[in-house]
Amino acid sequence: MTVSQDKGSSVPGGQPQLERSIGPWQMALYGLGSMLGAGIYGLIGKAAGQVGNAVWLAFLVAFVAALLTGLSYASLGSRYPRAGGAAYITHRAFSWPLLSFTVGLALVCSGLTSVATQSRVFAANLATLLGWESLPLSVLAIGFLLLLTGIVFRGIKESMWVNVVCTLVEAGGLLIVIAVGVSYWGSVDYLEVPQVPGADTQWLLVLQGAILTFFAFIGYEDTLNVAEEVKDPGRNVPLGIILAMTAAAVIYVAVAITAVSVVPWPELADAPGPITEVVHRAAPLLPPVLFTAITLFAVANTALVNYVTASRLVFGMARQGLLPEVLSKVHLVRRTPHIAILALFIVVVPLALVGTISDLAAATVLLLLTIFAVVNAALLVLQRRKGEPKGRFEVPAIVPALGLVTCFVLVGVRVTTGDLRAPIVAGALLIAIVALYAILRPQAVPAEEMPEPEA
Repeated sequence: MTVSQDKGSSVPGGQPQLERSIGPWQMALYGLGSMLGAGIYGLIGKAAGQVGNAVWLAFLVAFVAALLTGLSYASLGSRYPRAGGAAYITHRAFSWPLLSFTVGLALVCSGLTSVATQSRVFAANLATLLGWESLPLSVLAIGFLLLLTGIVFRGIKESMWVNVVCTLVEAGGLLIVIAVGVSYWGSVDYLEVPQVPGADTQWLLVLQGAILTFFAFIGYEDTLNVAEEVKDPGRNVPLGIILAMTAAAVIYVAVAITAVSVVPWPELADAPGPITEVVHRAAPLLPPVLFTAITLFAVANTALVNYVTASRLVFGMARQGLLPEVLSKVHLVRRTPHIAILALFIVVVPLALVGTISDLAAATVLLLLTIFAVVNAALLVLQRRKGEPKGRFEVPAIVPALGLVTCFVLVGVRVTTGDLRAPIVAGALLIAIVALYAILRPQAVPAEEMPEPEA
């Protein structure tokens, strides 16, 4: 059975399917929107503190490292354009329901913690922008979540158009930074790094900076999870991933060069708002409130993309038999997984009210790297299996192999050099997921019986 491209199609039994309406440029902007975010405004300062004026080079190295896994996701999206993302890929490659369940729920947890965190950040910025400091942040955060839920329920077209607007605004904000500071280009040595004793210091610092900036490029899972709603996914999913990553790399490198050209890197590293400081010095007449408003769009976009991704993950896992079947229902009119969307809202509201979930967020980032490693390994397995359908975008085995190694190296670095709380929370989260699996005892559909992805 294949996934129909007709809006009004349904599977046997009358169950409607997700609507295929996403074109190539929407796919690219969706991927770009999942990478760009408010985090880049602070990340430039942190990276400059580690790498000095060579921060642009750290972004470039990070792009190459991230592209390895990005190309693996592009190939998998071309082969298997289905909701469920890594959970489906893992199940198809290894036929181990516990692994698929763990991968899927870890990704859902990552999405939900992001949505909850962004709802608080959005509320704080909105209160500052409109002078609503007297209102409780929790009220604004829940209002934002209600609006977000309504958009995601309304339809993938509506979600995509909101994403397009937000992505253009947040990209526009970074382009403003470049425009006001481009006249400063060439004023510094762009290979200058902090003076630290040791051999080959420069490249070591660049690699450390690349590890820090690597996470500015991860948005593969978001694109893979909407592949079932993409027109001509065999072409447009890989195209969207590659275009998004390339555009993000160009913007990041240009912003990094601009930042260290306008503000000396030691001052950039100490600035509470690095990008705001750059704009203030290069274009003091621009009102600071402009970037507060842009931040609202960036934060809202991050939350929207993660909400859409999480809902498609839950929907896909339910269709695989890994979660209750009711979560696989699709709304007859809106063509969205409405039960999954509602279930996520019920879970994310308490998370938003908790306020501080930074340890959980750090733990899910660690789990994300592990999942990327698993997905790279899955592609290696699927490439070698006879009878597996080929996609229109294939990569040589060396790509997922290097992606696998890169992800494991990053996991090792995060565990050995970071706060131990993140690995501990990640371990506890994995134990909780395994315990839930034991309670639910899901009856996963065997891989060979699952519907074939559309060519």
